[in-house]
Amino acid sequence: MANEKLTIETKYRMRSGWEIPVLGFGVYQTPSSITSSVTQQAFHARYRHIDSARVYRNEGPCADAIRESGLPRSQIFFTSKIPSGQLGYEPTRKSIDAAFSTTGLDYIDLMLIHAPYGGKEARLGAWRALVEAQKAGRIRSIGVSNYGVHHLDELEAYIKGREREGGPGAGGAIDVGQWELHPWLAREDIVEWARKRDVVIEAYSPLVRGERWGEPSLKRLAEKHGKTEAQVLLRWSLQKGFVPLPKSVTEERIKANAEVYGFELDGEDMKALETRDYAPCTWDPTVSRD
Repeated sequence: MANEKLTIETKYRMRSGWEIPVLGFGVYQTPSSITSSVTQQAFHARYRHIDSARVYRNEGPCADAIRESGLPRSQIFFTSKIPSGQLGYEPTRKSIDAAFSTTGLDYIDLMLIHAPYGGKEARLGAWRALVEAQKAGRIRSIGVSNYGVHHLDELEAYIKGREREGGPGAGGAIDVGQWELHPWLAREDIVEWARKRDVVIEAYSPLVRGERWGEPSLKRLAEKHGKTEAQVLLRWSLQKGFVPLPKSVTEERIKANAEVYGFELDGEDMKALETRDYAPCTWDPTVSRD
């Protein structure tokens, strides 16, 4: 995936058979009062992939922006997530219903389990509810967020067990995994696990919340290519084969973050951004052992 010629129209095919745009627009912590207008700005900048969640409390305004955009619904990819407090078969079913009530959408392109908290029974029950919603055509693709390798192994074992009982597809398939990913948190073990299974990898906080601006290697590459440090980080993510999810409420930055296709980082550039750091800038549920 990472070696093909990338454009803003590039999409990756998921295991579900549906396609996902390689650049997403995140709305985490975007106030609901401005989410619709900010999302419209993203559409004008040619983003076609919106990443929301139930706990963001802005699914409705995202859906409003989709309807008001004038774009065909089929051209927009919309993601939401099941909160960790609503895991379990019945709670997740209700959360899915609530997402449709909130958005008024006919279908949701991708639904993820937001975090692996709550215990094994809750995680696997939530997954069963997602698989049922996918089979019913309400959700097109499903996946997980913030899962550690041990959580992924647990889910894979469950899926294989369901297939032994009910045949191929009975347990569903992990289409997408979403994690905090950037040069200071490369998560090589998780990335390797996902790639071996053709799971599309999404990267949230790809700009490290601005905490790394001015780092010598990053600054040097920005100067070398005549780009912003944010653009260099997004290009790194794209060339890693990830689907980065930058967020901003500033029109200028929304546009700039989409202008990452006119240059390429060479091998030395990519190596210069390699670190041995394990430095999350947000939470880190991957290490949870409940």
